Amino acid sequence: MEIFKLETVVAMVDYIYDGTFEGLLTCVHTNYYGERANGIYPEADYQVSILTEFYKIVTDEEKAHAVYSGIRTKISEEALERVYRVHLSSHKEKENIILSYLRLGFKKGGCISSMHAHPVVLAMQDLDRKVSFEKVRLLGLVRFSEINGVLFCSIEPDHDVLELMADHFADRYKNEAFTIFDKRRKKAIFCHAGKWYIAAVDPEIIPDFEKEERFYQDLWKVYFENIAIKERTNPRCQKRCMPVRYWKNLTEIGIMETK
Repeated sequence: MEIFKLETVVAMVDYIYDGTFEGLLTCVHTNYYGERANGIYPEADYQVSILTEFYKIVTDEEKAHAVYSGIRTKISEEALERVYRVHLSSHKEKENIILSYLRLGFKKGGCISSMHAHPVVLAMQDLDRKVSFEKVRLLGLVRFSEINGVLFCSIEPDHDVLELMADHFADRYKNEAFTIFDKRRKKAIFCHAGKWYIAAVDPEIIPDFEKEERFYQDLWKVYFENIAIKERTNPRCQKRCMPVRYWKNLTEIGIMETK
């Protein structure tokens, strides 16, 4: 006689949140004190499926703070900083990589930082490295121009590194007012006298360059063209150190495209 066994169907529950770091930490808290999450996804990008149940997690500052403190005390300060940087990445599965990392971290403690061969740790380190590297690269590629007495530049980074760049330029231009606009995410750093904040920006309200500024841009292009030693031109090295995807926001782009 053939016997059929009934398999237990385990519910699959996704968490969706508002995309903020505090919202992510709230999801982590709910994962531990509520129903275990199958995955965490930003609400703006979530694709609803009839096969998966989902809960909308409302950001709770107290729960977020509890997780924030827990990461710092039960894992490490280094892990907390890494989680924050990875949250700034553009990777589609960053929330789930972070969740797996924290699940492992709360079990293993501070030694997780030395578990370089573990696939979860390896994935976190890789994303962290990409975000940190792009920040450092952009610190050297930013080109300010002047609009109505304010230094201004546009960038289009792969990752959300705007906040990571703020302190560097606030310290460097303590006596200047400047704005760094992230065209991809439609937000900008506004800084004056060393103090800065980030806000959403409508690209339509950004004024055009002044006539005097265009004059200095042209002078810079002429300088760039004449200072170069043609015999030492190395396009391959140039593209490696200054990737093509950043060229559209460089003042000297017109010269480089002709090389």
